[in-house]
Amino acid sequence: LDVYADFAENYMAMPVIKGEKTAGERFPGAVTTLSIEAMMQDGKALQAGTSHFLGQNFSKAQEIKFQSAHGDIEFAWTTSWGVSTRLIGALIMTHSDDDGLVLPPRLAPTHAVIMPIYRDDAQRAEVLQVCRTLREELMACRFDEERVRVDIDDRDMRGGEKKWFHVKRGVPVRIEVGPKDIVSNAAFVARRDTNQSISMQRAELVSQFPKLLEEIQTNLFERALKMRTERTVEISSEKVFRDYFSQDDEKGISRSGFAKCWFSNEDDVRPLLDELKVTIRNIPLEQPSGTGKCFLTGKETSTLGVFAKAY
Repeated sequence: LDVYADFAENYMAMPVIKGEKTAGERFPGAVTTLSIEAMMQDGKALQAGTSHFLGQNFSKAQEIKFQSAHGDIEFAWTTSWGVSTRLIGALIMTHSDDDGLVLPPRLAPTHAVIMPIYRDDAQRAEVLQVCRTLREELMACRFDEERVRVDIDDRDMRGGEKKWFHVKRGVPVRIEVGPKDIVSNAAFVARRDTNQSISMQRAELVSQFPKLLEEIQTNLFERALKMRTERTVEISSEKVFRDYFSQDDEKGISRSGFAKCWFSNEDDVRPLLDELKVTIRNIPLEQPSGTGKCFLTGKETSTLGVFAKAY
């Protein structure tokens, strides 16, 4: 589970909550199910990965045996774990916007695209030469223990059309170089995560490029974490719980997020959850010290769960 959480947070820039599934939510036949849960931009939860301890339940059904160190024949203790292509959807729904994809640099196929700007063939030759040199200098840099990946887009297209082609595909950094930039030894640099653009000296761009990619990676994670924090509430009563998960916008889309609630028994809260189409996402591995009162029954309990509507 730690491997999945590390990949989600440090590569996908997607914060997750590690926890154990309740008996009603765990994998059928499993003894224990652990999961990582992420919040999408609409406030819904997505189960991003699972790890199941199956005990001997499946090995007994399938007659899977082994000889122990003591020479005894025993049924195997088995596990099942994995992530799936839903992580692609998670990546899109965590970071992207109305303009298209937004990709974290550690997962982006291309870190930067250089777009030469020119009016005629005479300018084209000079600008392309500078672009090729800049590409070589950037590719000599290293980010995340790999060479920086840079493309030059010299297709015969209008500038705006070419720009939006790469915006929609989530390239982290766009770099424009034209005749005026050559004279001033500069380049026009645009970040996909913030949509901010600045002019930079080319030498500074090269020296600071790995740092720029790291800033983009960090910003995407912190932005997603801030969203999750702002849309996570603590609820201690049935009325507030109902109100929270019943709030819809003018289009009927839920405006809720994650609710952290003390609860004493899954069976007690199940009818309410089914009514509101809410699930217990998991019981976080990091539990607060002490106890609290169940939001529904008022019973004292030591279990705090994360509740949400989910995909």
